Amino acid sequence: MEQPLIEVREMTKVYGDEDARVYALAGVDVSIDRGEFVAIMGPSGSGKSTLMNILGCLDQPTGGTYILDGSDVSVMDKNELALVRNRKIGFIFQSFNLLPRFSALANVSLPVMYAAEDVSEIEQRERATSALEAVGLGERLHHRPNQLSGGQQQRVAIARALINNPPLILADEPTGNLDSRSSDEILGLLHHLHADGATIVMVTHEPDVALHAGRIICVRDGKVISDGRDGHSPCLDRKTLAGG
Repeated sequence: MEQPLIEVREMTKVYGDEDARVYALAGVDVSIDRGEFVAIMGPSGSGKSTLMNILGCLDQPTGGTYILDGSDVSVMDKNELALVRNRKIGFIFQSFNLLPRFSALANVSLPVMYAAEDVSEIEQRERATSALEAVGLGERLHHRPNQLSGGQQQRVAIARALINNPPLILADEPTGNLDSRSSDEILGLLHHLHADGATIVMVTHEPDVALHAGRIICVRDGKVISDGRDGHSPCLDRKTLAGG
């Protein structure tokens, strides 16, 4: 049986000391197989963002283990985590996080420029061009972010996430800053990537967006309160998401 891409066991994240201790995560167990499309939901302060940051190797747990693609990243130092982020994870953010003075091509090339292996400028350009063509922006290579619509900027961000062929794509509210039409286009693109074999973990507070995933993990008070593949989840109830 193939090992899960993500395996989290008894994960905790604690802030503060002694009487001021706050558990952002209080013993989380999650396993995600390769090729899954998973949504993580929960009310504000539930711990979903903390979980996402740890899955993305942007933060480290206080306790427990996190195995990503066969490696225990919960014990790695900052330099090792940076290498894992570059090689293993593609990030898609709500705010796009594009450099305003850089063209789409240059923005997409950044993960390759900072990769450990030596990649020539010609290969960087070829890989970035191919990634942009894959998201339908082959004619926008030299446009800067302010010359692109919100949906096009998010496509650039997706191309950037794909350029190193990471085994995991993390999408943090990927449609949060988009109108309904652009949101539908981005979700359609995520479905296409998933159909091609990508593993996608998406944080969202929108029930309609979460239903695009094949599995919904609902987090509350630092714990997973439900984990299902049947489209039924307490987090699809807006009262739950409001903390009620």
